[in-house]
This record gives sequence, structure tokens and C-alpha cells, in this order.
Amino acid sequence: MKRISLSVFLQIVLFTSYAQFSVSPNKHFILRDGKPFTWLGDTGWELLQRLNRQEADYYLTRRAEQGFTVIQTVVLAEFDGLHIPNANGDLPLNSDDPTKPNEKYFEQVDYIIDKAASVGLTIALLPTWGDKVYKDGWGKGPEIFKPVNAKIYGKWIGDRYKNKKNIIWIMGGDRNPRAATNDVEIWRAMAAGVEEGVGGEDKALMSFHPQGVAEGASQWFHNDSWFDFNMFQTGHCTDQPVYNKILASYNRLPTKPVLDGEPIYENIPICFDEKDMGKSSAYDVRKATYNALFAGAFGHTYGCNDIWQMHTPAFDAVLGSNLFYKEAMELNGANQMKFVKRLLESRPFLDRVPNQSLIVENNLFAGERIQATHGKDYAFIYTAQGRAITVNMGKISGEKITASWYNPRNGVSKEAGNFDNKGQQKFSAPTAGYGQDWVLILDDESKHYAKP
Repeated sequence: MKRISLSVFLQIVLFTSYAQFSVSPNKHFILRDGKPFTWLGDTGWELLQRLNRQEADYYLTRRAEQGFTVIQTVVLAEFDGLHIPNANGDLPLNSDDPTKPNEKYFEQVDYIIDKAASVGLTIALLPTWGDKVYKDGWGKGPEIFKPVNAKIYGKWIGDRYKNKKNIIWIMGGDRNPRAATNDVEIWRAMAAGVEEGVGGEDKALMSFHPQGVAEGASQWFHNDSWFDFNMFQTGHCTDQPVYNKILASYNRLPTKPVLDGEPIYENIPICFDEKDMGKSSAYDVRKATYNALFAGAFGHTYGCNDIWQMHTPAFDAVLGSNLFYKEAMELNGANQMKFVKRLLESRPFLDRVPNQSLIVENNLFAGERIQATHGKDYAFIYTAQGRAITVNMGKISGEKITASWYNPRNGVSKEAGNFDNKGQQKFSAPTAGYGQDWVLILDDESKHYAKP
């Protein structure tokens, strides 16, 4: 068995013993140990099935270096995950029975969760991919879950990982409950089992990963006590009006945090049509990211076509993947995600709200969108093509405002001057056109905020 250093061991102990997730008092954000938590996720769906320990170490370490904080992955995997063994040759269940988990398989899951903790990463853990509840024309299945065994499995896996405090639980797995079935009951039973297994004073923070629907997972579970935050999948077409969905969820009662858990992936055939539409770019990823966050999302999940499937020479490409996962980890979009995290964490986190009344050009479509958010004494305004922004001043504190432009492509700021905080003021970005997105930062001059 591979040995770990004392320092790494202590990091694991500290992270897994004390990190506790909760919803913020205003119900719009997530906290860890009572402090703001920046969810910057990556969809590593096949991590637990396809990568060996050395490969998993590389993936997790590099993602932590790139500023990611969350890895979304699944225990009973999508690609015939019940019958194709993991990298160690182990299947997850005995006889496809969720009440009979295979200890050897879960030792690998244990290792990866602990490795994630050692580099400061949280695992957003799906107990199963949705086709194990029903195929509905998707996936390999087989359909193994009913309400009774879903609760037993949920309780078992919750109990197994109740002391791993770097876990946020996600039900679902790219499948929506069907009408006139017991699908909802199955997911509720599994969630109840996880909660019972985790037990104690520490509530299991939980959501649901759906397919693309207008209301996200809230369509079925918004009023359930276990359902702590809403998750969307807005899919793999460019320039979707994600901001409308996020804002509607942000304003829904009872108030719960919201994020896009699967937006357009980098390097994926756009709308699954590479021949006519090509593949998505880092720019497509950035637009989806900033528009969602500034519309009220508490965090965001990045994705890449070559990484969700953990493409290596050992596996056939899916959806036209043309890169192996290690190479894909260095794509521009992935390396630019740390810039949005740096921006969000540079100003008071929990008082940030979406507010399109801050700007005159407040209803442009996604490809040219100008999206605004602000705190009490600062504002961030994203312009997707560097279009000029007319700001209705006076929405934040301060007699004088300091303005700067933040480049989402490289994280560099440019000063834009000082202005009276009244009337209207027009700001022109340093560059404009396709691919020339910018964030206008407005600060109460008296706060003397540093550049991100």
C-alpha cells in the first residue's frame, strides 16, 4: 500500500474533521466552517471508475493547483458502471445488488476521497448514475433501484462516509423523474438513507443533478427538507439564457442557493453537432460562467468533454473527444476558471446580489450579454463582447467610485478612473468584439479595495 507523508496525513485529518458545510443565513450561499465557500467545480464523472490511483492523484492535484474546489463524480458510473470494473479490476456491487456493496471497490473510492481532502478539494458525490434507477433510452442500466433498496444503499454509503467532511451529496445523475412512476420516491428514499447514515449533528448537504429542465431539480424537490440547493444542467449549446433560469430560482420561495452544475463543456460538439456547429471554446465556457454567477448563482461548475469521460488510450472516445484527459486539463477555459474565483473572493462575498437595474443595456441576448451583480460597496458587470456599459450610479455606497476593467482571459486589471456616484456614467471596455469579454469593477473609493 502506498505510504503518505505526515504532512499530507495531517491535511486529511484537518480537512475531514472540521470542514462542515451549511447554507448561509440569507439562504443564497454555501458556507464551510461558517465562512463563505467558493464552489468552483469540475465534472470528473468517470474519476472513480476509470482512473488508477496514480492517475487520480495527478488529476486531483492539478485541479487543486488550478483553483478548483469541487469535483463532481459518481460511484455507480455511467459507462456500464455495474459490469465494467474500475482500474483495479473491481466491480461496485455483488450480483448487481445495491444492498451488497463490494468492499474492494469502495476502498478505491475511500482513497480518492481522502486524496481530494489532502489537496483541499471537496467531492460532490453522486451515489449512482441515474440509469440505475431507469434507462428511459439512455445509458446501460440495468435498473436496480426500488425505494426499499435505495434507502438501504443510501444509508450504507452515508454511514461509510459520515466522517469524511469533504463530501457534498448529490442525488440523481443526468436523469429526470418520469411522470406516473415511483422515480421521485426512489430518489427521496436514497436521500433519506444518506441522511440517516450520516446522522449526528452534521446535516448532509444535498442536491440533485437533473437533465435540462426550466426549473432545475427544484421542479421535483424544492420543498423537500433534504434538498439544500438547486442545481441546473443547462446543456451543451452555446449562448443559452442561463441567467433567466438562475434568477428565477434565486427568487423562488422558500429561498435556496442555486448553481449551474452542468453548463456547456469545453471542447464538446456544440449541440452535439460537430459537423455543422464545431466545438465549444474557452470563450463559450466563460460566457456561461460569468452570466450564471452574476445572475445569482452561488458557484459554478466547469466541464470538459475529454475530462468528464476521463479519456485515456484505454477507452474509446465519446462525443468526438480528441484529447486525453491530462492534455485537456490544460485547455484555456480550465486555466481561466481561477480568475473568476479570484474576482469573487476579492470583495465581500455574502452581500452580493444580482441586479440588472444597475445598467441600461440590461436585456441583451447571451452572446452579447451585459450582466450585473453588486454588493453594498462594489459592483461587477460582465460584458460578453466588450460592449459599452451605461451604469445607473448610486446603487452602491460612496460619494466617489473607483472603476477598473478585469480581463477574464488573464486575470489582469486596468484602471479606468474615478467618478461621482450619481446620475449615469458610460464605460467603454479596453477592447470589443467577439471573444473580447470584460468585467467592469466599480468600488466605493473609500474602501480602498485591492485589485483582484
